[in-house]
Amino acid sequence: MLFETQDESAWHAHVRRLRATDRQIDWTTVRMDTFCGRLVQPTTYRLSIFVPTPAPDQGQDSAHN
Repeated sequence: MLFETQDESAWHAHVRRLRATDRQIDWTTVRMDTFCGRLVQPTTYRLSIFVPTPAPDQGQDSAHN
């Protein structure tokens, strides 16, 4: 996870700042989630990067890992 907040304006500002300054982020792998709040839980905004599970080594039997 890169960033999480319950402040929507802080969320937008952080994403704008990252897009403008961080050239190492591959934005095709970024996930932006909004967890909608209810009466008890506030809305939460989360920015994370997808990290795929590595493919099993072709020389190993995956059942033994």
